[in-house]
Amino acid sequence: MAACAAVLLVLTGVPATASAARAEIPCPKPKIAKPSAPPRPTPPAEVAEDMRVGGDDLATHGLVVPENSPKPPALTATTWLVADLETGEVLGACGPHVHQTPASVQKMLLAATAIDQLDPAQKITVTRGDLDIEPGSSAVGLVVGGQYTIATLWLGLMLNSGNDAANALARLAGGGGKDGLATTVAAMNAKAAALGARQTHAVTPSGLDGKGQFTSAYDLALIARVCFASDDFRKYVLTKTARLPAQKKPKVGGFQFQNENKLIYNYPGALGGKTGFTTLARHSYVGAATRDGRTLVATLLGAEARPLRGWEQGAKLLDWGFSLPAGSSVGNLVTPEEVAASSTPRVEKTTAAGGGGAGNERPSAPAGLTVAAAASVAVLLTGTPLLLLIAVRRRRRMARS
Repeated sequence: MAACAAVLLVLTGVPATASAARAEIPCPKPKIAKPSAPPRPTPPAEVAEDMRVGGDDLATHGLVVPENSPKPPALTATTWLVADLETGEVLGACGPHVHQTPASVQKMLLAATAIDQLDPAQKITVTRGDLDIEPGSSAVGLVVGGQYTIATLWLGLMLNSGNDAANALARLAGGGGKDGLATTVAAMNAKAAALGARQTHAVTPSGLDGKGQFTSAYDLALIARVCFASDDFRKYVLTKTARLPAQKKPKVGGFQFQNENKLIYNYPGALGGKTGFTTLARHSYVGAATRDGRTLVATLLGAEARPLRGWEQGAKLLDWGFSLPAGSSVGNLVTPEEVAASSTPRVEKTTAAGGGGAGNERPSAPAGLTVAAAASVAVLLTGTPLLLLIAVRRRRRMARS
């Protein structure tokens, strides 16, 4: 038994009893009637190493907050996280690495992947494939053959959550051909991996539900940190109204559309963010704000709209985060540089029930396992059977005597 514990310690750096000793604290929840919603998709199997990205304290399904901090708000969100976008400090979280379905907050990963690749002034022509979206889902109103600037498409994506705009932008970022959208989705997954967003796997560029599509509250904060570092992104998400221009062929009139993120109208210091909803994912939200020289982001997934809408829950989390003293932390947002320095080749693929193969790759050995450590494991594994054999023979001799 001691040998097994030693092997576990060498492999993971965590004593065998560490996870059992850390009791999970339930996240504060309001009392609401059980919503009528379809069952959640089966997530990929959890990987202990991935659950600890950003700090050991983040490897929980429950609540993690700084010692002696005020009680966080009671929310319907299944998981959430508050972080400082500048320092990378995670101020608190509920199930930060638990897999959840993203809905339209996934459009932020599209922005993080493609916003620097596309010229905002470039005009493009919309194809029929760009309008291949789920009937009844959100669209900004693009028309086949219509010509729009890239900037207009980003506004349609961020303000009106246009799934048609997401398809058009993904196609263009992927080269503009028939396989452009798929190329960009692959690039989105590569971007997530480079950021350390290990629970994130994109299937659609828009966040419309797809088999095996997941993210986490922690991953969304990593993605948000990239997005809010972009001047163009910050400009788009703070825009209150925009206009879709009229088209000559086909002849279609122009119209105005509004930003659906109510945070920018109601929260002092709001920097914007992204709303999301599908029947399967429920409500998701990312919102950021600045106050007293600090810039915080709140991410939440799997929420219900009552008693508080998604943006209102985000505002409550931001208020709670700003109430903490500077320097409060339960973990950190890893940087791409840290991810690159600690990465190891991922050669094994694990596909859980309901998962989607690609994007669920896992390393064949834990990151940071040195040759010396591997040798130690080999010695333990080789020596343990021999020790057992000696012990058995000794017991037999004692029994005969």
